[in-house]
Amino acid sequence: MQRRLIATITVLIVSMMLKPYVSWADLPYIQVPGSFRVDTGDTAWMLFSTALVMLMVPGLAFFYGGLVRRKNVLGTIIEGFAVLCVISVVWVLWGYSLSFGGDISGFIGGGDFLALLDVGQTPMQRAPSLPHYVPMAFQGMVAVVTVVLITGALVERMRFSALLLFAVCWHTLVYCTVVHWVWGGGWLGGTLGALDFAGGIVVNISAGAAAVAALMVIGRRQGYGVSGMTPHNLPMAITGAALLWFGWFGFNAGSALRAGATASVALMTTNTAASVGALTWMTLEWLHAGKPTALGIISGAVTGLVAITPAAGYVTLGPAMIIGTVAGVLCYVAVNLKHRLHYDDSLDIIGIHVVGGMWGVLATGLFASTAVNAEVIDGLFYGNPPLLAIQSIAAVTVFVFVLVSTLLLLKAINCIIKLRVEAEEEITGLDQSQHGESAYRL
Repeated sequence: MQRRLIATITVLIVSMMLKPYVSWADLPYIQVPGSFRVDTGDTAWMLFSTALVMLMVPGLAFFYGGLVRRKNVLGTIIEGFAVLCVISVVWVLWGYSLSFGGDISGFIGGGDFLALLDVGQTPMQRAPSLPHYVPMAFQGMVAVVTVVLITGALVERMRFSALLLFAVCWHTLVYCTVVHWVWGGGWLGGTLGALDFAGGIVVNISAGAAAVAALMVIGRRQGYGVSGMTPHNLPMAITGAALLWFGWFGFNAGSALRAGATASVALMTTNTAASVGALTWMTLEWLHAGKPTALGIISGAVTGLVAITPAAGYVTLGPAMIIGTVAGVLCYVAVNLKHRLHYDDSLDIIGIHVVGGMWGVLATGLFASTAVNAEVIDGLFYGNPPLLAIQSIAAVTVFVFVLVSTLLLLKAINCIIKLRVEAEEEITGLDQSQHGESAYRL
């Protein structure tokens, strides 16, 4: 105790001599080698970030709910709420352990943290200034958001009971595996050295690949390409997009796992890329279709958010603008191509999350800089071409793994519970056929 007090006083005196304007924020605590101590500032920021990520669930629910037809809005919103409840429990029981438990051959986590065994208020090496509960809860919300994203490709035609079973199985067998590969010390992040700051690979590419598999198995909606399927409530979708943008600050800046310089960089790059993505989409639509639409602007903003996610804490604002601009162009083209290719990507999960996510992961290999984050290596444009190759391998590997495993999983579930509702139920709408309720009384 006396040694720690003497060390603290010494550091303060030296700091005041070298930097007269030193603040207490610069010295949150003196960390003794081999021991960790909770920092209240970091903890407060991460608790808030966890809540922000949770807010993305109602954000997605409103975003998706506004884009579907009136007869399916309640069913679409409740899917997100139900997934939040189910995955939160599964994450506590075994999901966190499979993702971040002791490494087993670089493939999956062990049983160290089953039912949160040995997880509590004591910090750990991964986040030495936080109670272990905090990063666990933060990653749990990230897991929830990933599964909710997939529902955007399944709206208006998937049976509710089948969706819940799929959510549990996919999270357990697919998502936890990918998380461990990239963030849990597995072979992609720990051995190969792939970079994914906040989930370009883990969240966006995984959810996008699962959406592709779901479309292949479940097929198009009744009347697709014949009857109108325009959004029923754009103000609701805009509100959802705004909540998503707000929550994404916690999603990206919270991935720094501390309140500091890296979090500030991630927050600014996130906002910048989203803004540039929205402006790019709006401009392209204005030139191509003659008028900028509300749906186009919010789609562009989400595109920028998706693309910057893997690079948020690794790049400066200039590259963030480039990432947002290119994402806006690529995703605008991809979304418009779906009509020519005749696939029913209901809410553009493939066009935005696959294309935008892939570009963001590759862009990390181009623009990552040690000047921004000393914990990473430079990208191609800073003299290190191998990082681009590493990012490419990681993106393609995860996409193929998730696509194939999700295909097999959906086919297996279909043998137990029929994935798709009956044609009459789909025509009636999922609000009535699955829940016996209506969103509106008109």
